[in-house]
Amino acid sequence: MGGSVGYQVGIDVGGTFTDLVIGDGSGALFKTKSPSTPGNEADGIVAGLTDAAAHYGAGLAAFLEDTDVIVLGTTVVTNLMLEYRGANTGLITTGGFRDVIELRRSYREHLFDIRLQPPHPIVPRHKRLGVHERINYRGEIEIPLDEDEARAAVRRLKELGVESVAVCFLFSFINPVHEQRVAAIVAEEGLDVPVTLSSEILPQVREFERLSTTMVNAYARPKVESYLHDLDSSLRSAGFSGELFVMHSNGGMIHVDYAGSHAVELLMSGPAGGVVAGAAVSSLSGYRDVITVDMGGTSYDVCLVKDSEPTSGTEAWVSRYRVATPMVDIHTVGAGGGSIAWIDEGGALRVGPRSAGAMPGPVCYGRGGTEPTVTDADLLLGYISAGYFLGGRMRLDEAAARAAIEEKIAGPLGMDVIEAASGIFRIANNSMANAMRHVTVSRGRDPRDFALCVFGGAGAIHAGAQAPDLGIKTMLVPKAASVLSALGNQLSNFKITKVQSFIRRTNAIELDELNAVFAEMLRRAEADLGDQSKVRETVTARYMDIRYVGQTHEVTVPIRSRTRRVTELNLATALSEYHDLHQQLYSFKRPEHPSEVLNLRLDLVGVRDVARLRSEPFGDEDPAAAAKGVRQVYFEERGGFVETPVYDGDLVQPGHLIAGPAIIEEPDTTIVVRPGQEAMSDHYRTYVIEIQ
Repeated sequence: MGGSVGYQVGIDVGGTFTDLVIGDGSGALFKTKSPSTPGNEADGIVAGLTDAAAHYGAGLAAFLEDTDVIVLGTTVVTNLMLEYRGANTGLITTGGFRDVIELRRSYREHLFDIRLQPPHPIVPRHKRLGVHERINYRGEIEIPLDEDEARAAVRRLKELGVESVAVCFLFSFINPVHEQRVAAIVAEEGLDVPVTLSSEILPQVREFERLSTTMVNAYARPKVESYLHDLDSSLRSAGFSGELFVMHSNGGMIHVDYAGSHAVELLMSGPAGGVVAGAAVSSLSGYRDVITVDMGGTSYDVCLVKDSEPTSGTEAWVSRYRVATPMVDIHTVGAGGGSIAWIDEGGALRVGPRSAGAMPGPVCYGRGGTEPTVTDADLLLGYISAGYFLGGRMRLDEAAARAAIEEKIAGPLGMDVIEAASGIFRIANNSMANAMRHVTVSRGRDPRDFALCVFGGAGAIHAGAQAPDLGIKTMLVPKAASVLSALGNQLSNFKITKVQSFIRRTNAIELDELNAVFAEMLRRAEADLGDQSKVRETVTARYMDIRYVGQTHEVTVPIRSRTRRVTELNLATALSEYHDLHQQLYSFKRPEHPSEVLNLRLDLVGVRDVARLRSEPFGDEDPAAAAKGVRQVYFEERGGFVETPVYDGDLVQPGHLIAGPAIIEEPDTTIVVRPGQEAMSDHYRTYVIEIQ
């Protein structure tokens, strides 16, 4: 690029495809997809980068030399946990408390399953060692650390060949001195493995959550560090000289070194980028309150966005382990394009959660798959074209899809193959609609107050049939819908989130103490943010977790201060907001009842200059110039197949109005405009679909 602003690349490695979005500083974006390569994800990434280089008329090495930033979204941590492929891990904890991880909480995934087995032990009992030490709830040392016992524990773990060590002591979130000393002893004993301290990874109250989070980080850390190091090396070998960043679960980007040591904070790395981009694109189109839905090959991810800010959460279950790190609040169900249709023992048709994945994939991919999937059903119903999948780069085998649905579903159920395909389509849609209800109705929100922002390769095929069931009147399909997570990575800012327990009655908070804790949290966040040469400005947001005394759950509320110092007025405003939020969430509030703060939270955002989307003027409303033909498409509301116009998405211009039923074919996704719906391409080429 001859000395101009370098390329900025967003990458999303999914279960089926690896997506890339490249910004070149002009406001124009290039997007591409390549098949994911499980086992060596760098191959799929390099293949996508090679396509991008060709688009810009350069070789791979020259393109990478001109690339300034690469931001990666990955599901590597989630996959490690789902498949239990983490490192050989040991735990050192307070004597008598090594079994807390198995005592757990009272939550059961399947309440009435009497055969439910305990979760797979990521740290077996013989590798969980207790040592004498005790710090009380005030942070005072009651029993000094028995260093001889600690050394013996480290030596035992060394004999067991552990690759990673987790350290979690009682009340270390108030006084971490004993944990820090054990980390030093690990080094002194020559055990050269990563050490995860609970006081660093999650310095907050609740022993089980802190222990579980620390163990998950230790379990995933060596593999994640190796994965990121190998990827960085592969990119460097190919000519990359810029900086590699990773998408954090909180919706911001972090440096690759921080990501490796804080592996547990990458659990939502993959889907977080889509939510960030969904919020940004929807805001540009004039919609600040949206439900984002991402339908890919293996899952369906849903998130609520309010005032252009994705809702966030602080806890989640992953492979039956509790993780309490800040993350975008995404609800996931196993309903993607690769979700397998099957018949259960009672003879009922089911869809998911098993997926055909990238290999072998749906039957119609022709890669050896034999189980019918949602994509196979979509093909038979006419929603996708056998000859224009991935813009014509991949031809689908409709006959094979028909045979699979006939053999595995239609035949056993005694129904027509199209009826079976329609059943697969409807069941998948019901599962997805329920996921949207989970993030709205179950949390005191009315879905009719939100627009629906749809992305993922298969999202716009299904959303038009889901939105009416929820009373949603507007759908948004971004031009980059199939690669929106990659776009979100490319658009993201730096973001570091810190939490610190601070247990005080709200009427007894000392402002100097509160501000001192926030100042220390900010110092740590700035240290983790690292080199700020790419940061244009920093923005700090502070929050408190508040609850009524006697409750076991809390509500996070913002502290609305324009300065770095929190005032009495800021506290009073936050407390008033807490009562109102409690009313909204739980239908009551008790301002007269004592309340207390449990944790303090701080977000440090480093705003950077990124390639922004450009606005284009409206042209003619008539889309005739974009028409590419007609085909038979199945619409249940019309009683069967309907001759439906098909439009070339590359030729659809801002201002074009397309009345349903219609199909809009983008090179990497398909938009189904159902009867009674009308699509318009807006200034940013986002399809705004109005539903009657």
